[in-house]
Amino acid sequence: MSGHRRRPPQRSTGGTHAGRDRAAAGHRTERRDRTPRQDMPHRGRRRAPQRRRWIDYPRRGRTGPRRWLPSVRQLLGLFLFFLGGTAAAVGYAYATVTIPDPNPTTLLQNNVYYWSDGTVLATDGSVNRQNVTLSQVPADVQWDFIAAENASFYTDPGIDPKGILRAVVHMAEGGSVQSGSTITQQFVKNTYLDQSQTLSRKFKELLISSKIGASMTKQQILQGYLNTCFFGRQANGIQAAARAYYNLPVEKLDASQGAFLAAAVNEPSLFQRADSDPAARKQAQARWSWVLDRMVSTGRLTPQQRARYAAVGFPAPRKWTPGAGLTGQTGYLVQLARSYAEAHDRTITDRSLSRGGYQIHTTFDRKKTADLARAVAEVRTERLDPGHRPVDRDVQVGAASVDPATGRILAVYGGAGFDHGHYSDNADTSGVPMGSTFKPVVLAAALRHGAVLRPGRPPEPITPASKFDGDDGIRIKDQQGHYVTDDKDPTGLLHQHNDTPDHWGYITLRKAMEMSVNTPYVQLGEDVGYGDVASTAGALGLRPASLAAPSAGFYIGTSTPSAVRMAGAYATLAASGMRATPYSVTKVTHNGSALPGFTAPAPVRALPAAVADNVTDVLRGVIARGTGTKARALGRPAAGKTGTTDDYRSAWFIGYTPQLATSVVLFREDPNHPELQSLVGVGGLQKVFGGDIPTEIWTRYMSDALAGLPAASFPVPAPLRHGTDEPGAPAPSASAGKPGGHSHKGTTPTAPGPGTPTTRPKCHGHRCR
Repeated sequence: MSGHRRRPPQRSTGGTHAGRDRAAAGHRTERRDRTPRQDMPHRGRRRAPQRRRWIDYPRRGRTGPRRWLPSVRQLLGLFLFFLGGTAAAVGYAYATVTIPDPNPTTLLQNNVYYWSDGTVLATDGSVNRQNVTLSQVPADVQWDFIAAENASFYTDPGIDPKGILRAVVHMAEGGSVQSGSTITQQFVKNTYLDQSQTLSRKFKELLISSKIGASMTKQQILQGYLNTCFFGRQANGIQAAARAYYNLPVEKLDASQGAFLAAAVNEPSLFQRADSDPAARKQAQARWSWVLDRMVSTGRLTPQQRARYAAVGFPAPRKWTPGAGLTGQTGYLVQLARSYAEAHDRTITDRSLSRGGYQIHTTFDRKKTADLARAVAEVRTERLDPGHRPVDRDVQVGAASVDPATGRILAVYGGAGFDHGHYSDNADTSGVPMGSTFKPVVLAAALRHGAVLRPGRPPEPITPASKFDGDDGIRIKDQQGHYVTDDKDPTGLLHQHNDTPDHWGYITLRKAMEMSVNTPYVQLGEDVGYGDVASTAGALGLRPASLAAPSAGFYIGTSTPSAVRMAGAYATLAASGMRATPYSVTKVTHNGSALPGFTAPAPVRALPAAVADNVTDVLRGVIARGTGTKARALGRPAAGKTGTTDDYRSAWFIGYTPQLATSVVLFREDPNHPELQSLVGVGGLQKVFGGDIPTEIWTRYMSDALAGLPAASFPVPAPLRHGTDEPGAPAPSASAGKPGGHSHKGTTPTAPGPGTPTTRPKCHGHRCR
């Protein structure tokens, strides 16, 4: 036995087995604690126990990408957190937002328009509103608006969450924030908020709409909505709209008329033209019909009632008389400036202008505007006698005057005036063919691009001295050498005619321009090609929409640009090919803040100077010895072109000096039947040409407008390379050094040969006819 005595086992009292278990466990633990770490190399170092994290992220026990992927529990928690936070934020915003005071009508202003010298031209845009109570509005008319705008109006809480979501998505996609879709939201926007298109304004609209829905009755909201809607025609509120469209008090409106007004809220600028614009009327009628159908679907009209309204027909609004206080030319000037402002700033609309607060500074010269109106009035008085000559009635004049250096529109004549029932601006309207005033465009294109005179060969150079067949009734060929067809001609081929059957033979393009002979320019246009002529017209500032489709008539003026655009095109020639786009507004401020987008257009090179100056040199001959000799009375260097169309339905004169370009157009049109009528017999004349009454108006105006300014000379045109004649023209030697024929109509050529009628030679080349 060793010296150590074995201990006898201990007896336990009470928890015998439990005590042994604890003792055994303690013994094992003690042994583990005493075990050296080097005795367990295969188990590695033991990590210290880690504390439990509140958010297990990055996730413990995961490796690679899974360590960074949140668990479902974490995602759910995050969603609930943001949901709760959003709810709390909205709740706080709702609790703190207050319903603001309504926008007082005293804050709504007129719009002020200024002459170029800073004096007041006109004011408009004063708020046209007469508030009414809901009881004054017939029940059917109320339901028209509810059916069109918000069928659930009487049951919804005042907001449309789906509509708000659509607006947010629309803005996120890059669009502007859409308006509220419920009547309550529109009432809030019209009455309490501004018209800014921002998300913050939209959110505020939502909160206020919720409070309005809880604090005001539906009847109060509907009444406020009907009194604040904009309907076009400068009418704010349903009472003003009833007067503007039907000349009735609101109490007299029926469901059909109410459907029209309910439809007008969405597109007021379209509906206000439904009396005169066929396209606008068609769209308005479709929307009106839709509103009545909605009335049936919502149970507010029976199918029988709907059928009765359909039988009666579309409730066409009365003729609109905007700006009744704008007299004389003022209405046209304001109209032109408004259109320009709206086109150059998308925030300026009919609605915003109706609310006022704009100051619009224009380019219009007070003196020149008066000079132009006086010139028209004097010539009308001297030459027209509507009391004794019925054909002199309904004669219309349009005119525009542009600064060639800057493009500033200095004066326009749009008609007799709004105060005389004439609301269409004759200076800024399309639809009147320009006639031979388009020939300088064809010549400019030919000088720049050349002409295909022989099929299959490249374009050959053209100059004003190039000769083309000027006889009446000749056949025209295209660039491929094929004769141009004409379904109205018995032969099936086009036989181009001049104003007279004279036999000009081959004449220079200069002489053809001076005497306005058609056939050389129709053939020249075909040889140059529609594309190059149209692109030259665009470079000069004519809008593509005003250009006629390809045809032989295109080259002698079937296009219908406005007088303003034609003055701008000729101003480009006056400026040696530098185009300054005509403009009418120099500055716009709103509530004292200047709006961007009204910087003057910078001049751009439209034509080479040599081309523009040579065209000008040719047009000087029109006044010196051609169809525009009445303009010689101006007494200073000037260039211009007359224009007369088929059946004498319009007559033009467009001319310029280096300082001023002006276009004048004369036409006949019955205001009740807007269709051009013949000018034959006007002023006692058998035929009315552009060189007559229009040239007289131009000359008288230009004399007054340029009074006090020194006479300015045009640049000497740079020489052009040698030009090519049309195949079949006599050789240059045949006409060199002598006129080559008799002097036509008393005119004497100033240079050997050009412009006098010649005997047609024998056929040479494919152009012989």
